[in-house]
Amino acid sequence: MQTRTLGRTGRQVSVVGLGTWQLGADWGEVSEDDARAVLEASVEHGVTFFDTADVYGDGRSEKVIGRFLVDHPDAGVTVATKMGRRVDQVPENYVLEHFRAWTDRSRRNLGVDTLDLVQLHCPPTAVYSDDAVFDALDTLVADGAIAAYGVSVERVDEALTAIARPHVATVQIIANAFRLKPVEEVFPAAAAAGVGIIVRVPLASGLLSGKYDESTTFAADDHRTYNRDGSAFDIGETFSGVDWSTGLRAAGEFTRLVEAEAPADITPAQAAVAWLWQHPEVSTVIPGARNVAQATGNAAAGSVPELGPAFDEGVRRIYDTHLREAIQPRW
Repeated sequence: MQTRTLGRTGRQVSVVGLGTWQLGADWGEVSEDDARAVLEASVEHGVTFFDTADVYGDGRSEKVIGRFLVDHPDAGVTVATKMGRRVDQVPENYVLEHFRAWTDRSRRNLGVDTLDLVQLHCPPTAVYSDDAVFDALDTLVADGAIAAYGVSVERVDEALTAIARPHVATVQIIANAFRLKPVEEVFPAAAAAGVGIIVRVPLASGLLSGKYDESTTFAADDHRTYNRDGSAFDIGETFSGVDWSTGLRAAGEFTRLVEAEAPADITPAQAAVAWLWQHPEVSTVIPGARNVAQATGNAAAGSVPELGPAFDEGVRRIYDTHLREAIQPRW
């Protein structure tokens, strides 16, 4: 497993981390035993970065990770959590009083005195331009409640605004072979500023795994069922905002690209994750996993050999042909 510096935190983390939204909620039921097995397998295969949030299962994901940390005090895992989505999404709620309450709750859930990294969880756009918000976050660092802070964003313009802040350590953003605008605009800006990039939704909610077809269905409580129209939260979080049928066509071409240009025995999912971390600006990529097989397969992507320019050209050709016109202007 390759490692990188996590932006301004100075911490070394694995280039493939673990997203744990699915261990809390919104991806169908995952038992605590299965969740623990995913954490165990990930660490066993070199993963040293977990990403969670206080709203994933209303704290369930944080609590599962906290119990794991108690049993593995020397695992060397950096845990990033997120805050801000447990209240109405108005800028007035992003104040120090709420930050203290939210981080106190996350510290209890995770069983730690100081949170490694706290990210604002896709707040209203105006929040990124509010000096008082970042003064409040600086206060939490000074108080020892958090070691560092970053932002999780929906849009490129939000990322670029945050990157200009002197103490923002990381920016988390959706990027993948079906969402190239952040690769083109955010990655270089973050690298120039010394800000770490955490890439989420690297498989476009599973589309890039190559395992879905028109007959595929998901559980009723899986966001890939109930949020396809964006009625629950930003549609870009589900299949990266890609139309289902269009996504399947593009995914078929991506699978053929992997077969033609990637090393033998590399799966489409591993190639999709590896293609992202092989951009040197990226600190870590955080695919989710609902079982041990997915966790070990994702971790193996952290040692995939260089995919090369022909693969990169193929990714861009697929995007330009099927997706750029619909996706590029939106986020």
